[in-house]
Amino acid sequence: MTQPLIRKLLFQVVIWFGLMGVLLFGSAGTLAWTAAWLWLLEWAACGVWIGMWLAREDPGLLAERLAPIAQREQQPWDRVFMLCVAVGFCAWLCLMGVDAVRKGWSDVPLWLGVLGAIAIFVDIYATRAVFAANRFAAPVVKIQSERGHRVSDSGPYAYVRHPMYGFALLFLVGTPLMLGSWWGLACVPFMVVALAYRAVREERTLVEKLPGYSEYLARVRYRFVPGVW
Repeated sequence: MTQPLIRKLLFQVVIWFGLMGVLLFGSAGTLAWTAAWLWLLEWAACGVWIGMWLAREDPGLLAERLAPIAQREQQPWDRVFMLCVAVGFCAWLCLMGVDAVRKGWSDVPLWLGVLGAIAIFVDIYATRAVFAANRFAAPVVKIQSERGHRVSDSGPYAYVRHPMYGFALLFLVGTPLMLGSWWGLACVPFMVVALAYRAVREERTLVEKLPGYSEYLARVRYRFVPGVW
């Protein structure tokens, strides 16, 4: 099972690299965009790294992470949400290409770009702790009955209910900083609101269908950031 998963992982990384490259360089109007190349390479390298780690530690979770973003068992509202996320993410990248390169509206200092790259790496590295604590961390909202789905409350889940979303805030801020786009950064609050909406809807599903989740909500108060929300 592991070798086919690894091949699927590498195939998806290559396809992702190509599609994101088309969006970034197409909107920028040039291939001479060093920050975009570095962003793509960082994500591709980290994606392969964490994927290979999952292939060794939890092939079942890797299979879930590589599954389509629209699935039969998925909550209907989440299918619509994920479609909107895919379209919105592509538009976000195009906006940053136009802003940072084609029009040159933004002038982000180099040190902030470096900070953005560090934030993205921290997000990916921290997400490994999420996967280690929750073998049911699928990319879609569904109950994985066939895999013995149960509440995860260890590791980062002992402090916040949605640690992957919390860490994703680093990616959302780090990407426009790394790509040099103030307009991209201005979109981040709206994306955070979208994540918050999904978190609330996801909790409703889990309370209804996952035994023990109501008790977990009573123990862990915060969703994204301890002491904040």
